[in-house]
Amino acid sequence: MRWTDPPDAPERRRFWPPVMWWLRAALAFALVSGCILLGARAGELSPPPIPAAPAAAPAAGAEDGADPEANPVAPDSPRASMRQFFELSRAGEYAEAARYLDLPPNANGAELAQRLKAVLDRHLWLDVESLSPLPLGDAQDNLGAGVEQLGKIPTRTGTQPVRLVRRTTPDGVRWIFSRATVERVNDWYARLEDRWIRDHLPPALLRPGPRELLWWQWLALPVLALAGWLVGMVLSYFIRAALRRLVARTDSTLDDVLLGGARGPLTFALALVGVEVSLPWLGLYVPAEEFLDKVVRAGLFIAVFWFALRAIDAVSDRLLAAPATRDNPAARSLVPLMGKIAKVAMLIIGAIAVLSELDYPVASLIAGLGIGGVALALAAQKTVENLFGSVSIGVDRALQVGDFVKVDALLGTVETIGLRSTRIRTLDRTLVTIPNGKLADLQIESYTARDRMRLSCVLGLVYETTPAQLRAVLEGCERALRAHPHIWPDDVVVRFIGIGPASFDVEIMAWFQTADFGEFRTMRQEILITFLEIIGAAGTRLAYPTRTVHVATRGAERALLDPSADGKAASGREEPRQAPSAAAPPSR
Repeated sequence: MRWTDPPDAPERRRFWPPVMWWLRAALAFALVSGCILLGARAGELSPPPIPAAPAAAPAAGAEDGADPEANPVAPDSPRASMRQFFELSRAGEYAEAARYLDLPPNANGAELAQRLKAVLDRHLWLDVESLSPLPLGDAQDNLGAGVEQLGKIPTRTGTQPVRLVRRTTPDGVRWIFSRATVERVNDWYARLEDRWIRDHLPPALLRPGPRELLWWQWLALPVLALAGWLVGMVLSYFIRAALRRLVARTDSTLDDVLLGGARGPLTFALALVGVEVSLPWLGLYVPAEEFLDKVVRAGLFIAVFWFALRAIDAVSDRLLAAPATRDNPAARSLVPLMGKIAKVAMLIIGAIAVLSELDYPVASLIAGLGIGGVALALAAQKTVENLFGSVSIGVDRALQVGDFVKVDALLGTVETIGLRSTRIRTLDRTLVTIPNGKLADLQIESYTARDRMRLSCVLGLVYETTPAQLRAVLEGCERALRAHPHIWPDDVVVRFIGIGPASFDVEIMAWFQTADFGEFRTMRQEILITFLEIIGAAGTRLAYPTRTVHVATRGAERALLDPSADGKAASGREEPRQAPSAAAPPSR
């Protein structure tokens, strides 16, 4: 029966490719978003400290060699004032945060506080904990008493300092941004790349979310991911088209398969490159930019190991198609097994590399695995046993996929040899799964490995067979066997082996040169029919099990018990018995 396409097959072929591309784009978006959200979740569980700026002021406790943590934070110290300013700004309470600015007359304090926070986040990411916890600030910065410098903002003509001054306000003594710093805020803000977005988006979207990404940036990341995927698709198409011309000049087909397998990983990698190039347009803060850079690098690792898995499949298929492997049953079974082991090892290495790139404690994880090795061995001893059993089966080559084997009392065909278990299809078409660790200890008998199949039978002739008839049967059977085209001629046995309970026994043993059991059964049938013809032509026949039963008479039984009675019976004489007299009185 020939398969024919349905009438709507051309429409389906035109419909499915775009759908598959969009599904792949959605998958890429899910991968990127999953990595980002995973990192964001980790950041929420253990939020990292704010990175320190290169020009940040040192802690005051360091001047005399004391531990900064040993000095309590004074409420009128630079650290306490800046901590309050950033907490109020992150909560969106810019009017309250404006109390930490030395405002000019008639200035909008809330607006200046919001813009100063945006400028500091973009150009001077402060580590508040690095500021002095003392009321008078750092006395070794050569700025004089009551002055503290946080860092410098880059401008077109150079850099401009950001300084704090100690002031007495109606709320008490505190450190606030100096008048000169506040007067420069509008100029600094005007040169921000994302100034237009900050001026037009709702305040809720301008607040920082996980990993110091603003909420509008979180919403923009999926759009960038989708755009990057589309760009990656286009670039991947042209790159593969150029490489296809090069690999077409080679005689090997492996490079063609590898190029076809590189389609997905190459598109994914180019999409990540596109996202990395477009990240500066978002105006990310320093920690957010560092985090997304790590996510992109982790995605590139995923693309590399994705292609490595495709390469392992391509090389395995290439080895299976090679003539040396095709003619070697052991290699055909060992290559898929080694391919699976290589893919598992590649997945483990890839997972470690990706987690390490995302700053997860991989070293401590590996150390923990080493410490808990005993518990792991006890918990996974069966898994490890099955894994080593699969390696043992592959090395010993006791069975291969497609072999007809007998495992203990189980008879069937091997369908798959996995890392954990082996599946055998029985003659009843049931599927039996045996763990490799147990299979390695069982007795395995492979019928497929036979190069010849043995014919063994015993012909029982009746006792009436004469020696001439027996010799005719022996010579005829041996002649018929040696005349068969598939008989192994070096070892043909046709011998009279003895007199059985009901027949003269003739042993026949020979080997047919075939590995096909169906062909063997056909040839065995033909040769057995030939034996019957030879026996009939010799004038004898096959015996059937018989038993002779001798029935003894009563006289013969008495002769066996009394030997003297045997002589009497032989002479035909027997002593007369005296009949009891009717007149005789009965004895008392």
